[in-house]
Amino acid sequence: MSNAAMAMGGEAAVTPTALSWKFIRWGLGLFITGFLIGFIPIAHYMVGGLGGDVGRDFLRTITLWWGCPAILAELTLKTGGLGMIAIGFCYQAIIWQGASPNISSHERIAPVLCAFGLIATLVSAAAGYVICNYFWPKFYFDATPAGKNVWLAAQGLSIAVYVVGVCYSFAGIRRASAQFR
Repeated sequence: MSNAAMAMGGEAAVTPTALSWKFIRWGLGLFITGFLIGFIPIAHYMVGGLGGDVGRDFLRTITLWWGCPAILAELTLKTGGLGMIAIGFCYQAIIWQGASPNISSHERIAPVLCAFGLIATLVSAAAGYVICNYFWPKFYFDATPAGKNVWLAAQGLSIAVYVVGVCYSFAGIRRASAQFR
């Protein structure tokens, strides 16, 4: 089937090998992105340290927030990317064992859901921080509940999309590996 037909909604046969490499490539890219985002907290701490007094509210909530708004996105990208790589290797292991599992429609969209969820987490963390800070100035450092809840809910929904993709993949891996019992 041509790429144009697939873009129009046609179902293309997805091989387990192609699916595994899609997970591995996306997972590795998103893990590296999370690693690079990890430099934001370092810069944040350096600027905060040079600025002097960080304030009582910030010090009171630093254990909850870890001091930088990029931490949740960073850790989600790293962990989620490694999870995608692991899923890809699970499919590879099934292939190496000689199985040729049928890929369900849910499994076909799983890598897209996982990648979208992780990218949406990053976008909702960055854009959400700016938007929430507009409506609730200093919401993050003053721990304003309304701003914090909106910001975290957007990231939580994004992470939920990732989890749905993981669940679809897990169901397929479990089904395919059942023949090895």
